[in-house]
Amino acid sequence: MSSTEAGGTIWRNPLYVWDKEGQTEELPTVPHRSHQDVWEATRSSKVALSPVGRLRYYYKWPGHGAATWNRWRYWPTRRRLLRIHGEYNPKTLRREKTIVDKRPIWWVMGLLVLALVPLLTPMRLENTLLTAGATFGIYAAINLCWMLVIGTAGIFSLATYAVVGNAAFLTAFLSVQFGLPWWLLPPVGAVVGLIFGGLIALPATRLDGFYYALLTLGLNELCRVYFVTSKEFGAATGGLYGADTYIPQEWSQSGQLQIAYYACLALMLLALLLYRFVNGRRLGRILRMAPEKREAFAQATGVDFRQARVRVFLISSVALGFIGGFYSANFGGVAFSLFNFDTVLLGLAMLVIGGIGRADGAVVGTLIVVFFDKVMITLGPPRLIIIGLIMLATVIYLRNGIFGIKQQFRSWRNKKKSERRSTRAEKGGELLPEEATEINNADEAYRRRYDKMQRDFLKTLVTPDIIDEHRRGPQLQHSEALERLLIYFRSQPQPDKYAISAMDDGFRIVALSGFRGVAPRVVEDKIYKTTKDAYHGVFLRRVHDLLES
Repeated sequence: MSSTEAGGTIWRNPLYVWDKEGQTEELPTVPHRSHQDVWEATRSSKVALSPVGRLRYYYKWPGHGAATWNRWRYWPTRRRLLRIHGEYNPKTLRREKTIVDKRPIWWVMGLLVLALVPLLTPMRLENTLLTAGATFGIYAAINLCWMLVIGTAGIFSLATYAVVGNAAFLTAFLSVQFGLPWWLLPPVGAVVGLIFGGLIALPATRLDGFYYALLTLGLNELCRVYFVTSKEFGAATGGLYGADTYIPQEWSQSGQLQIAYYACLALMLLALLLYRFVNGRRLGRILRMAPEKREAFAQATGVDFRQARVRVFLISSVALGFIGGFYSANFGGVAFSLFNFDTVLLGLAMLVIGGIGRADGAVVGTLIVVFFDKVMITLGPPRLIIIGLIMLATVIYLRNGIFGIKQQFRSWRNKKKSERRSTRAEKGGELLPEEATEINNADEAYRRRYDKMQRDFLKTLVTPDIIDEHRRGPQLQHSEALERLLIYFRSQPQPDKYAISAMDDGFRIVALSGFRGVAPRVVEDKIYKTTKDAYHGVFLRRVHDLLES
């Protein structure tokens, strides 16, 4: 306990009355200070501190209680309709459920909007919007199959429209010359796609990357030149027309547009199912295991990724041939523009804008390009410049198309958080500016800030009287100021913590490594004769480190 005498604070030793040897009756000590006063006096950062956590911007469902939690799944797979994560919230003291993956919800909402477009379209825009919608459905299906080749299989092929065009022209020729009905055109086109895709897949086992892209681009141009110069395939009329179509000719124009729109939308849904079946199952998992520069690892583990790539390529070629047959049945023929190089470039723009490797990116990228190319046709050639500018901005500023914005924004936000944290740091204080940008845990930053303020306060307690008190009795009862210093020294982590090592001729100060099996290192050559002198030597080194920190 302590009492105030003559304006100073005196510490009285309670053990003195028991006549202990070496005990002092009273010593001057520092006056008692409130912890709040210490906090206010030593706090160097004046930045306003926000409450821990952030506001909730999405709904948290309550737990299911004692009822059984039923998870609906896609038939016939084991995939759940929604990925729901259950956890205990210590703030609200209750169970909560959160939807981890909200993409199925957005898919349902987007497809529902597309299904309602013909019912909500004004009469004056019906022809333009429904024609563009049918074109969007076909090109979205093509790009989904193309995404399997580029994204899942990792084969940079530019012969996608060559497969579609060959199937479209051959099925249209069979329908015009031999009266093949419209419902046989897609299956026949699938057979054509399988044959043509098998021929293109052979070089994929030996070529890769830029060279394979050049080869497939050349094949696309050879097919275009052949059909353009062939009289049997409509060289004089700009295309081959007159194929059987599923659209009833006796219907009104509005009815024909609507049935074509919904048929193309159904084609896109089939392509989505194919993408999900290939990319989300064993083939897709094998190819995700062996991305670029990891093929040797996959081969060492027994995964035949080359065979998996060829299988995905053949499956997508069959689907592209099916789309080519549907193209002839939808338009009643096919034009040479399907082979043009600008069509290939627009297809690449659709994939790049949406993001390669994502089904939603292929659909949304197609929607954006078709909107400017078909709906905004009144703009004339400048609309193509707009598409090019969007594609250029996507390549320059976005990492993985428009669907990579979310992850890119989170990375940018975390970077700004760390930069703001580094501006509050100071050299010699809690964090270095370059170190603060690499710490993701805010608790660590605040712990170091508190440690800095504690050190600043403890430096004011180091006086010659405190050092002399410790020298007289390192292991006796101490005053409040000395006890605070010793408690801080004892609470430090084990790495580089000072200790006493017994020698044959005395004691020596060492620093602990903090790792099992690693011996302590000697910090000085001085040998102390008694443990009292060694303890005081350790105390002096700790005080020196505190004042130099």
